[in-house]
Amino acid sequence: MKPLKIALFSGNYNYVMDGPVRCLNRLVAFLQDQGHEVMVFAPTTDRPACKPAGTLISVPSTPLPGRSEYRLALGLPKAVRAQLEAFGPDLFHLSAPDWLRHSALKLAHRWGAPAVASFHTRFDTYARYYGGAWLEAALTAVLTRFYNRCTHVYVPSVSMLETLQSQGVTSDLRIWSRGVDRIQFDPANRDMDWRRANGVQDHETLVVFVGRLVLEKGLDKLEALYDEAERTGAPIRFLVVGDGPERERLAERMPRAVFTGYLSDAPLGRAYASGDLFFNPSVTETFGNVTLEALASGLPAICADATGSTSIVAHGRTGLIVHNQDEFYAEIAALAADPQRRGAMSQAARAESARYDWDAVMRGLLDNYRDALATDEPPYPGPYAHVPAMGAAGYAESAPSR
Repeated sequence: MKPLKIALFSGNYNYVMDGPVRCLNRLVAFLQDQGHEVMVFAPTTDRPACKPAGTLISVPSTPLPGRSEYRLALGLPKAVRAQLEAFGPDLFHLSAPDWLRHSALKLAHRWGAPAVASFHTRFDTYARYYGGAWLEAALTAVLTRFYNRCTHVYVPSVSMLETLQSQGVTSDLRIWSRGVDRIQFDPANRDMDWRRANGVQDHETLVVFVGRLVLEKGLDKLEALYDEAERTGAPIRFLVVGDGPERERLAERMPRAVFTGYLSDAPLGRAYASGDLFFNPSVTETFGNVTLEALASGLPAICADATGSTSIVAHGRTGLIVHNQDEFYAEIAALAADPQRRGAMSQAARAESARYDWDAVMRGLLDNYRDALATDEPPYPGPYAHVPAMGAAGYAESAPSR
């Protein structure tokens, strides 16, 4: 089958490290290894977090108000559109519904190319953490309209698929799960000397939190958990792995917790494996890469009843899904006091992670790409499909040859 040309549009491809960035870069590397061409369009900064996979084209952007570490893309100017047309993509892959992807979606419809979207982040839920809970319903409606104009929408978990369906997304929803590196994340990487060097006693239960230190990750629940452990004097300690705008405040708020900052590669694997339990209180996850990494590392995962987590964690076998978040501490304290139950969960968690193979996940997405290309028409071609359209500068945007 002929190699594909894929245009990928992302709001953050390499300037801040997070789960979607790792996933998208892994995808591009896989596609190139399979002989396909990928051109990525995304904002860039002078100090990126990682070297990008593939060809990265910088698009104009501005710092996001209130979260300046992220950037808001401002669309596709004439020069960038010219590069895209010269590339002649077979398919547009849109990784988030911002202005850049809206511009790309309109262009795909005009050129008659299929546009697929991958769902990585529940942006509509973020409003509740920044004083804008009243905006959530309107944001959900905007996102629903966007996804309903795509040929396929790839979601990482069954629970997220069901949520989008309940919100009115009627496009072809397909599962694009995630994989895990079971060599990097392995109980064999446990290092008791590393624990002791960080002030953790051998008899203490070490609860691990991994993620960007931002409000929407459920940091208030982490703080409440810490307070309860300190109040009761239980032999429970906390390991916080990650960085973000809340780190300084959180470190001051939790003085007996261990803060490592951002970790990757072998140090990250060691941090997971050196813990005893994993805690994920976030209700904004679509999958939860960190939860899967914890399972592979042999850590029972205690998670909020939320999309992603409910698809990964088998309640009572590989961890716990907590419906009432006021019960987080009681559940963790009970597991901390029951090493036999914790050990059985650890073994089951490690075994469960074997189901998530990156190569199979990426090959499945490539099959979905080919299905999208076989679709006769996009779901909402718009009034200018298959005919030249005038760009903002007044020149004809003819469909590139593919």
